[in-house]
Amino acid sequence: MITFANRLQTVEEYYFSKKLREVRELIANGKPIINIGIGSPDLKPPKEVLSAISDSLTDATAHKYQSYQGLPEFRESVANFYQKKYGVTINPNSEVLPLMGSKEGILHISLAVLNEGDEVLIPNPGYPTYTSVTKLIGAQPIFYNLTEENNYQPDFEALEKLDLSNVKMMWVNYPHMPTGTIASEETYKNLINFAQKHEILLVNDNPYSFILNNNPTSILSIKGASKVALELNSLSKTFNMAGWRVGMLLGNQTYLQEVLKVKTQMDSGMFYGIQKGAIAALNTSNEWINAQNNIYKKRQQLVIQLAEKLHCTVHKNGAGMFVWAKIPNGRKSEVFIDEILHQYNLFVAPGSIFGSQGEGFIRFSLCVSENDIQQALNNVQNLNSSS
Repeated sequence: MITFANRLQTVEEYYFSKKLREVRELIANGKPIINIGIGSPDLKPPKEVLSAISDSLTDATAHKYQSYQGLPEFRESVANFYQKKYGVTINPNSEVLPLMGSKEGILHISLAVLNEGDEVLIPNPGYPTYTSVTKLIGAQPIFYNLTEENNYQPDFEALEKLDLSNVKMMWVNYPHMPTGTIASEETYKNLINFAQKHEILLVNDNPYSFILNNNPTSILSIKGASKVALELNSLSKTFNMAGWRVGMLLGNQTYLQEVLKVKTQMDSGMFYGIQKGAIAALNTSNEWINAQNNIYKKRQQLVIQLAEKLHCTVHKNGAGMFVWAKIPNGRKSEVFIDEILHQYNLFVAPGSIFGSQGEGFIRFSLCVSENDIQQALNNVQNLNSSS
């Protein structure tokens, strides 16, 4: 019997991979489950994007291996996008690295930066992949708590009290998943100062900028960021292209060159047609983005009603495609969502999967039609009134 790598003992199968098997089994047995737990956009990309990939398929170079650094016009579109949307000047030739989804970048950056035994500051609650990738590499996660009382901003006094001597990297994610909190400008400035002081590489994961957010911001807009900060971004959420796997890493050329060394061992370049579609997406009008947000706003209002019917207290001003809600005192998140699943045929994500600070909360997705959310709301209201 082959023995598998010891590193696999540091991680488990992703929660949603396991839980969705249970949900699919319930559906197969006739249960009308409404899945309101997963952040997979259900809306279509802009028409121009679909036309661009379709038109590209007959191009002479469409089906060849592509450059690891992407088409020049794709990198230029990213740079123009950052200039128009964030007011950040990016050199398209040296400060943009295309990725097959920003999730890929989490692994690439970690492989490029971390050695076994290095330590990484990870938000709690936060995206579970930061932790699992850190462990797979043999580095040590050090969690910094984000609390409701502090509006999910980092507590820099608490950070300064940590032993930071082995900390090499820090993950940041604003607008924050799962809570939807937006970072203040002061938070970004403090993060840059903190990273400079302790010689820590700061990586901001920024895929939710334009969803229900009136002030999209890049950490690269902050003075001094180029010395210590990188930013991951993605077309998955903003342009409903999650399955296309289009992301990018932006920042200092020296850092990107090191990440590129890893990337060139992992793939053979992004498909030409997808890059053409990405270029069209990055040139999409503000009107299209605004129309998407009008849809998400209506869904958000219904989800808030749904959460309150479940006796939850809702974080109402969040950006991104989720609603973060506090469950009744004393309840455990995973027990609570299992009750919802079996009583109301409704799947919601437990906050505990995002870290210990997520215990006592649940996360609703906005990637569900208004009709389905209304049906879930009706289910809860009808069952509650009949009990």
